[in-house]
Amino acid sequence: MAQVIIAAIGSHGDVAPMTGIGTSLKQAGHHVTIAAYGRFSSLITNCGLDFRAIDEPGAQPEETDVNVMKGLADFLAPRGMRMLGTALLTALRDEPADILLLSPFSELAGHPLAEAKDIPSVGIRLQPFSPTAAFPPAALGAWSAGSAGNRLASHTGAWLIDRLYGGVVTGFRRDLGLPSVAARSLRRRRTAASWPVLHGFSPHIVPRPSDWRSGLDVTGYWWPAADPRWQPSTELIDFLAAGDPPVFIGLGSTMTSTEQAVRISEIARETLHRAGTRGIVQSGWAGLDASADDILTVGEVPHSWLFPQTAAVVHHCGAGTTAAGLRAGVPTIAAPGLGDQPFWARRLDELGLSAATIPQRSLTVERLATAIHTAVSDEELQERTRQIAEVLTAEDGAAQVVRVVDELLR
Repeated sequence: MAQVIIAAIGSHGDVAPMTGIGTSLKQAGHHVTIAAYGRFSSLITNCGLDFRAIDEPGAQPEETDVNVMKGLADFLAPRGMRMLGTALLTALRDEPADILLLSPFSELAGHPLAEAKDIPSVGIRLQPFSPTAAFPPAALGAWSAGSAGNRLASHTGAWLIDRLYGGVVTGFRRDLGLPSVAARSLRRRRTAASWPVLHGFSPHIVPRPSDWRSGLDVTGYWWPAADPRWQPSTELIDFLAAGDPPVFIGLGSTMTSTEQAVRISEIARETLHRAGTRGIVQSGWAGLDASADDILTVGEVPHSWLFPQTAAVVHHCGAGTTAAGLRAGVPTIAAPGLGDQPFWARRLDELGLSAATIPQRSLTVERLATAIHTAVSDEELQERTRQIAEVLTAEDGAAQVVRVVDELLR
């Protein structure tokens, strides 16, 4: 039995898929610990996995009256990454481990930690970032600059990361008693060694680029493990049973100002009334609240349980929520914001799996109501979403992770 540590830094959508990997590794005979922010303790332990808390810097999700861009800039600044990596090392430095699985924000500190422990590591990503002619890194959005431009964007991004965080990495290596090596040289070493990076999305949604180096693989989606202790509220059960399937509206971990949250809540309420559909609005980190006679506002509810009971899902196109919508087999209306969200929205549009793409800054009652009408009435769209759900359900991305881990531990 190996000691496997999964370092999962991020929002709920970043952490929940790791519980699926963790439970598969546990079933294969390994001892699994997931390190994440403290708020995800029950999400992890209820699945029978060990948990190590990572101190969380910055604003809490309950604080909706925040300057989102400033908060993001502070988080991504070298000082923010230094604080985050130090918290990770504090949580895991003395933890027994035979292998580390590193999410993107874990890598700066995770690579030197694996070297200090003299154990292998694996990258685990929900988005494609590595250089390819097919598209620029997903975090840069939905645009494309052509084959040469897309690869240049990736290489430039990697260079900027090494320049920006080189001192941070040097500090982690010093803290761990490792020799000083330039971040650029460390990246080249990983590339030359075909450092394994596994991507938790389906090749039917984003095929593996043919020009990726060896070691970069697309496994299929990593479905969150079911929490055996979770039960839906009586209010939610009664609402679902009281009429036609509702339309879901939620922005996941999107953080907004109070003013913006009120605006989007009002749009959601008026849109559902105009479209003549019942609705479930998830408050999320945005703090949405659109309650009315035929609209229920809910907190955290597993999308795997809720989405199949809806007529359509309106969401921000975070990687995890996009996957849940596809698995449920219901049409999506994409309302992307920042980061990788426009990338996933574009993929859904190209595959004919969404009724419309309406960026959050462009949301209006008219546009959203029209999109909902399409989603609930377009039979060809509904059939395409059902077909892709059947394909995705047959995949087992977590099993591919187990295979790679077992090979590295031999």
